[in-house]
Amino acid sequence: MTTESPSTQSARAPTPRPRTARIAAAGIVALVVAAAAVWSLLGPRAGAVESATKARAAVPVVATTTLVAQRDVPIYEAGIGTVAATQSVTVRARIDGQLDRVAFSEGQDVKAGQLLARIDPRALQAQLAQARAQLAKDSAQLANARVDLERYTSLVGQDAATQQQLDTQKALVAQLEAAVQFDDAQINFAQVQLGYTEITAPIAGRLGARLVDVGNIVHAADPGGLVVINQIDPISAVFTLPEENFQRINRALHASSTPLAVLAYSRDGSELLGSGRLTLLNNQIDTATGTVQLKASFDNPQHKLWPGEFVNLHLVLGERKQALTVPAAVVQRSQDGTYAYVVKPDHTVRTQPIKVARVQDGIAIVDEGLAAGERVVVDGQFKLKPGVSVVEAGAAVARASGAAK
Repeated sequence: MTTESPSTQSARAPTPRPRTARIAAAGIVALVVAAAAVWSLLGPRAGAVESATKARAAVPVVATTTLVAQRDVPIYEAGIGTVAATQSVTVRARIDGQLDRVAFSEGQDVKAGQLLARIDPRALQAQLAQARAQLAKDSAQLANARVDLERYTSLVGQDAATQQQLDTQKALVAQLEAAVQFDDAQINFAQVQLGYTEITAPIAGRLGARLVDVGNIVHAADPGGLVVINQIDPISAVFTLPEENFQRINRALHASSTPLAVLAYSRDGSELLGSGRLTLLNNQIDTATGTVQLKASFDNPQHKLWPGEFVNLHLVLGERKQALTVPAAVVQRSQDGTYAYVVKPDHTVRTQPIKVARVQDGIAIVDEGLAAGERVVVDGQFKLKPGVSVVEAGAAVARASGAAK
């Protein structure tokens, strides 16, 4: 039996690798493989997203812009009103009689004092002749009574007549003098009545429709009259404004040495029909409607304004000198207030808080935040954010047309 030494056994046995070292090596290899897999999957996609984001930021937004303008702006209050004749007269007969002549045409312009119609004057002419005859009779009797008075005065001085006879004659003379005065009054009355047979225009204006034809019997008590005359040059317009505007109107009235100007526009606001002046600020506010009534007068030589027409009226309270103005669409609103997109020299935009004093006729008057000549965005704001570049809509269209060619 052969026996090996301990040294020989040690040389033959393999040297064992520690277990811990093997586990660590395997973990490192797994991490490297996982990292490579993640990079292969996410690395290109992340780069593409970043490139797309940069590409979107580099594409300019098409927008419409304009410059902040500085100009004088009239300040006014607007209301809806009704055009009315400055004067309106219904022409009526002042005596009873038969209408025997009409001297006007419907729709005709007439002057004050112009003959319009005539009533049969013959009955009144006869009354006038009768009154004159009575005057002649009473005048003759008065002349005779005065001669008798002179005789009685002489006879009384000679004791040939009594004082009673003299006093009676004086009373007769006084009675006949009164009769002559009455006859004069009757003549004047008859002349006035005869003058009423010719019906004339009391004012200058335009006639309406004829209400009575020739041959009809007219009466002073007739409600309809013969015709209506409306004065339409000058013409008036009546309108109302809310009572909260009263103090501004009152201050403007006291600050101005001339009547406030009023502009009349057509119902759709497209045409200026007339320029006038304020003639009435009513002396009380209507508590039922909460409005104050105003009236304006307009020269109307071309008859653009017509009675009964509805018009838009602008009461000019003053003028804002060298105000900064932008289209109303420039003004944007947020929880923090109003702002505008301002285009910087590098064609990118920034938001600028602004203070708007007033918006009228599609124009905003800016008190703070903008300067004259700055470029602001009018349309296309919903696509904008601070730092985004913009290109003018007209330039974008031109560029697209050039590319198509």
